[in-house]
Formats: sequence, structure tokens, C-alpha cells
Amino acid sequence: MAVDRRRSAVLFFLVLLQCIYQISGKAGVIELDEDNWHQMLEGEWMVKFFAPWCPACKTLKPIWHDFASWSDDLGISVGQVDVTTSPGLSGRFMVIALPTIYHVKDGVFRQYRGSRDKDEFMSFIEEKRWQAVEEVPAWKSPASMQMSVVAQFFKLSMVLRGIHSLLVEEYGLPTWGSYLVFALATVVVGALLGLILVCIIDFMFPPKAPGSYSSAAGPRDDDEDLVEDRQDKMNLKTDDALLANDKDAVKDPGEEEEDAHAEEEEDEEEKVVSEGEDKGQSSQEENDSQAEDDLDSKSSPEVRRRRPRKD
Repeated sequence: MAVDRRRSAVLFFLVLLQCIYQISGKAGVIELDEDNWHQMLEGEWMVKFFAPWCPACKTLKPIWHDFASWSDDLGISVGQVDVTTSPGLSGRFMVIALPTIYHVKDGVFRQYRGSRDKDEFMSFIEEKRWQAVEEVPAWKSPASMQMSVVAQFFKLSMVLRGIHSLLVEEYGLPTWGSYLVFALATVVVGALLGLILVCIIDFMFPPKAPGSYSSAAGPRDDDEDLVEDRQDKMNLKTDDALLANDKDAVKDPGEEEEDAHAEEEEDEEEKVVSEGEDKGQSSQEENDSQAEDDLDSKSSPEVRRRRPRKD
């Protein structure tokens, strides 16, 4: 009897160990955060973003755990992200509503928009419905550099929110007092960053002091430009003179005779014009002298005596 009891106890213990092993070996939900979220870039995943205070997330919680129990059979991994403890991931994935579910296949992201029940989740994986879902664009991919920057801003916003809560709840500052502190801090930080930037620029590109130009280095840029302009003008004049000489050198004999005839005609015309001008000027002088003689004769005493008096 004692042996049978021992055997029964050992058998019961073995069965209990097997049940515990099966229960413990059963797949479950993988908790993802800022440190291990890169795991989802390999293999196939279904990831849920939630917050503990979200009513819809509380409703989805048992369904999600039940779905995760089938992850080994489906050949996928099921994870979840708490956005209150991992704000950077909420910014990286641009989570604007809760809960938000993503399907990830070898680093390619797609947002799940179907019904939130276990059967729909399983059909989405088994029937590969995710192939008909549009991929997240490359510029919005959570693994891209620009989304990493967005994630850092989300982290900063949570830090500032924590500071605000600390000032209001712990130190008893009014809300407007907390905002005033943040405004002053923003001005001070901006001024410091501007000063640092100016110092860096002055260090990399130091300004030149007046009179630092060396005469040995030659004229300054403005003088150099003037010299170049003058040289260009002189070159143009020289080129024009050479072209004129070339044209004169290549003239035909007939053209030379025509030019000489034209010059003779021009000379004759100038002579005629000059002679006409001389004649006109001499006639004008004669007329002027005749008018003066007439005036003198009229004004003489003899002419005055000959004029009859008016009654």
C-alpha cells in the first residue's frame, strides 16, 4: 500500500510538472519599449499601442492576450507598447488614436484597420490579408531617420509635461506660473544657443580687420575690376583698328577708285559751299556799307537845308 501511494504521488507530481511546463511554455504578449522595439524589424509581428487609462484598450486586453496564445501556431509574434512609458515610440509610429495596431513584416509596416476580435486577427494573418493593405511610406517609416527625430521631440514633450506636473503639484505653483517659467526658460535657452552659434561662426570665419589688406598682395578686388575693364576696352579698340586696316588692305582696285571719286566729289561740294558762303558774306558786307553811306548822307547839313519845312 505504501508503495502504491508513493507511485501515485510521483505520477501526480509528474503530471503537475507537465501542466506547468505547458502553461509556462505557452506564447504570450511581448512587452516592447524604447530599448527592444527593434525586435519587430525581423520576422512577422502584430503590435498594439495602448494606454492603461484608455477604455477601448481595457476592452481589447483579454482579446489581445487570447490572440497572442495562438502566435506559435500562426508563426508570428504578438507585442504591445505602453505609450505612457514609451512616448518616443508613439511619436515614431505617429499614434494619434488608441488603441492602434500595426502589422510588421520584415521591417515593412502596415496599419491594421479591421475588426478588433480574435477571429479577425487570425484571419488577417492566415489569409494574408495584410498584402492588400497599403504600406507605410518610406518617409514615414518608424525606422527612418526623420521619425527618430520626431521620437526625440515626443520624449522631450513628456519630460516637459513631467516638469509641469512637478511644479504644479509638488511646489504649488499656479498653472500660469508654470507657463511663465517655461516662457522665461525658452527665452534664456534661445539666447544662449544664438550666442553659441555666433561664436562658432566667428571662430570658423573670423572677420578681417580694416587695413589688413597688404599692398604686396596687389590691388583690391574693385581696383582689379577697373583695371580689367580698361584693359578690355583697350583690347576692343585695338581689335576695331585691326579690322579696319584689314578691310582697307583687302579692298579691290575698283573700290579704291570709287572711294577716291567720292572723296573728290565731296571736296568739290565743300568748295562750292564755301565759295557761296564767301560771296554771301561779301554781298552782305557791301549792303551794310551802302546802308551806312546812305545814313551818313541823310544826316549831313546840306540835306537838312534842302528838306522843306512842314507847316
